[in-house]
Amino acid sequence: MMDAVEPDRRVSPLKNFVAGGVGGVCLLFAGHPLDTIKVRLQTQECVVYRGTYDCLRKTVSKEIQSSASQLKYTGPVDCALRLYKGQGICSVYKGTVLTLIRDVPSNGVYFLTYEYLKQFLTPEGECVHHLSTSRVLLAGGIAGMLNWLIALPADVLKSNYQTATDGRYRGLRDVLKTLLREEGAHALYKGLSAVMLRAFPANAVRKHTHRLIKTVTKSAI
Repeated sequence: MMDAVEPDRRVSPLKNFVAGGVGGVCLLFAGHPLDTIKVRLQTQECVVYRGTYDCLRKTVSKEIQSSASQLKYTGPVDCALRLYKGQGICSVYKGTVLTLIRDVPSNGVYFLTYEYLKQFLTPEGECVHHLSTSRVLLAGGIAGMLNWLIALPADVLKSNYQTATDGRYRGLRDVLKTLLREEGAHALYKGLSAVMLRAFPANAVRKHTHRLIKTVTKSAI
């Protein structure tokens, strides 16, 4: 039978880190324009939340209402067209350097952590490929949390830079200086609780689904 036990080939931590970092670069070029549009749409209203729960409560209870005439953008397509007409193709890649600073190290740590935890959670004498679902979910969830713990400061800076009016910041360093001066160091971890609440289940399911699809397609092909 071809369904023999696969050899447990361990990839070096450095290779996992580099592979994750390169994946982060690819993710940037593929998804950054949509990320710019997402941030613009999310921040077009001046709304202040006291925390994650307050944000959820207000959103669910529909206390924040705006008619279409009050919105700067009516949707993703309208946002993309307005950005392109106003500032050209470069406008949808605004904040690219900050996104690289966010995605390259965080994705590297993500894959490095996930592979390490898989090895660590594998019982002695067993193959890592036969790791139980619960342990795969645990490894993916913890790796996702570490990923965002590293990525969040750069993500906050990126969002501020992407949504700033033209001329507000002289460069990336100025974004950091302004944020620290006006709000303090804790501002770099805005939304941490919401990010962590999302990171664990999202990445746990992500890794389990990836593993499941690989298994299904391998047996089907």
